[in-house]
Amino acid sequence: MNDMTPITTTLKDWETDQEVRWCPGCGDYAILKAVQRTLPQLGADPAKTVFVSGIGCSSRFPYYIESYGFHTIHGRAPAFATGIKLANPDLDIWLVTGDGDGLSIGGNHLMHVLRRNVNMQIMLFNNEIYGLTKGQYSPTSREGTRSPSTPLGSVDHPARPCAFALGAGARFVARGFDVSKKLPEVLTAAHAHKGAAFVEIFQNCIVYNKDVFDDFAAPKGAEDRQLWLEDGEPMLFAGGKLGLTLNRETLRLGVVDVVDGDWEGAKVIVHDVTNRTIAHMLVEMPFGPFPMALGVLYDDPTPTFEEGVIADRERAIAGKEPNLSRLLASGQTWTVDGTAQDPV
Repeated sequence: MNDMTPITTTLKDWETDQEVRWCPGCGDYAILKAVQRTLPQLGADPAKTVFVSGIGCSSRFPYYIESYGFHTIHGRAPAFATGIKLANPDLDIWLVTGDGDGLSIGGNHLMHVLRRNVNMQIMLFNNEIYGLTKGQYSPTSREGTRSPSTPLGSVDHPARPCAFALGAGARFVARGFDVSKKLPEVLTAAHAHKGAAFVEIFQNCIVYNKDVFDDFAAPKGAEDRQLWLEDGEPMLFAGGKLGLTLNRETLRLGVVDVVDGDWEGAKVIVHDVTNRTIAHMLVEMPFGPFPMALGVLYDDPTPTFEEGVIADRERAIAGKEPNLSRLLASGQTWTVDGTAQDPV
């Protein structure tokens, strides 16, 4: 989050004249509209907003947002975004990446931007496949996924983006999905967090991994399998008929029936966004026996990386006069006489 004077914009102010080049029906369209709806609500200023991306379908995003943008190289968007933030901390940085771009070649860079806690919003579009390069399996593809690179089915154990983020030291971790009406709320919460805010967004790849998230993200009929988390509220789902409880002896989560709305009697736990241990449990819950945990899983801010860098910079220059000529003449110097025409 950045302290800025809110300005008045509309969704149209954030649209560009660029042709949107995603496959018809791609979940990226819904995410784009969610972001374009959210930015006016934040009072964001296009002149102080920067979208940074790497390579992949998701990484075309900067072309479609009327602000500053960088379409960088594969996996290196976090490094570019960090440099931009350090050069001008007043800018509002949004980093856009995908499961392949961010967790394969870019895993190292993503880890460091999270552990450093650079103040920006990080949106990782997870479609569990390499879409741009024609459907190879990705780091998040499920075991058994058949693709051009795994014709007999993937044997890899998939990476869990939110578990990766927590393990890397992220102080804000959230989840949403492309067509959810609650996605703008998640993005707003991420923007309000001061530090690196990581948001995994499940995104339907209509061509190479169609409807893989329908069990919990279908536009209709999947609501009972979604657990939308709210700080200070009981962890209820399925219309309040089911909830999560914590076995204090085994330290494991379980699903319990809630009768007549008595969630306290059923010992349903209340969500605390600052509880890192429970956040780890939520992202590791196997879907099926458990619902899909969505919304803000963890939010516990600490000082940001750029704050520390700026403080070091101020200490280094304290009491010193900026003088480039004196700097260039300091230390060992040489004076060269003559011209290029003089004989050697």
